[in-house]
Amino acid sequence: MAFKALQEQYQADVVPALMKEFDYGNPMRVPKIEKIVVNVGVGEALVNAKAIEATVRDITQITGQKPVVTRSKQAIAAFKLREDRPIGVKVTLRKEKMWSFLTRLIHIALPRTRDFQGISPDSFDGRGNYTLGIREQLIFPEIDYDKIDKVRGLEVTIVTSAQTDEEARKMLSEMGMPFKRDQ
Repeated sequence: MAFKALQEQYQADVVPALMKEFDYGNPMRVPKIEKIVVNVGVGEALVNAKAIEATVRDITQITGQKPVVTRSKQAIAAFKLREDRPIGVKVTLRKEKMWSFLTRLIHIALPRTRDFQGISPDSFDGRGNYTLGIREQLIFPEIDYDKIDKVRGLEVTIVTSAQTDEEARKMLSEMGMPFKRDQ
């Protein structure tokens, strides 16, 4: 399995490097990735009922896990939105599927992005979690261009146990996350 390589790299290289840099006394204090949440907002589902089905199919292919359809919590007249209408899909990945997805994201999908210069090192939330916006699902090799109905973006949130953004940034860069270098 491909996910073992990144998980083994985390145990063998990342944990000792973080222990040394942040002076952790115990390896259990070293931050780790807890889960990855992939989220797609499908606003067009209000006029196109097939949009949710197509998005569910695409996200299932990308993540290897069937997503949950998210529904509107309240009615918003300005957006012609009624309560309890499907407006997106999300999937939470843990363990093997999480490591497999992260490996494909870092080593295959992100480098396939057009004019790729690296990802922003500033998209942390202040608590050590990182959110990455991807403009099109086509960067994943599982998606066949001829079988999609529309190019859609998605949001990938990497939830870590890090206390600070600096710890999380160092952990992710040690794992090979291609952050932009300062110009």
